Amino acid sequence: MEKKNRKYFPIFVDLSEKKVMIVGAGTIAKRRIRALADFTGHLVVIAPEVNPELRDLEAAGRIQILRKKFEKEDVSDADMVIAATNDRRLNQTIYAVCKEAGIPVNVCNDKTRCDFYFPVLAYEETIVAGVRSAGQDSARARRVAGQIRELLGEARPADFPVEKPKTL
Repeated sequence: MEKKNRKYFPIFVDLSEKKVMIVGAGTIAKRRIRALADFTGHLVVIAPEVNPELRDLEAAGRIQILRKKFEKEDVSDADMVIAATNDRRLNQTIYAVCKEAGIPVNVCNDKTRCDFYFPVLAYEETIVAGVRSAGQDSARARRVAGQIRELLGEARPADFPVEKPKTL
């Protein structure tokens, strides 16, 4: 089966003790960082420059930032990697390094180079829901997630969390 035609099974993974690395600090990377910061205490961002929002997350102890350019060795002890730079060649290099090392990787600008995808999240205390449209209708996925948030009584979009949930 061609990778573009594959269906991805939704699975919930305990990331609390997993080292998750994100290479890049742009718009897409920030979305991933905000979502993941609530689920792991070992979130590492690699980027030469970062914006004030990410510096605030670092100051709060929610992420670690390595202010540098990516090197292959950076991901050697990672459990999961997100390549979210605006450089397709660099993202391809990150993908190749991760595949060789057996590390699950998501290349944000290339659906064919993703071992996993990010759903739109909705959660409160003990309920976590993820909605994914397989890249076909992301606006609909956001609407459905919004409806789930309403059911949960969630007051903010979960893909832009500002505080840790009380309990998971």
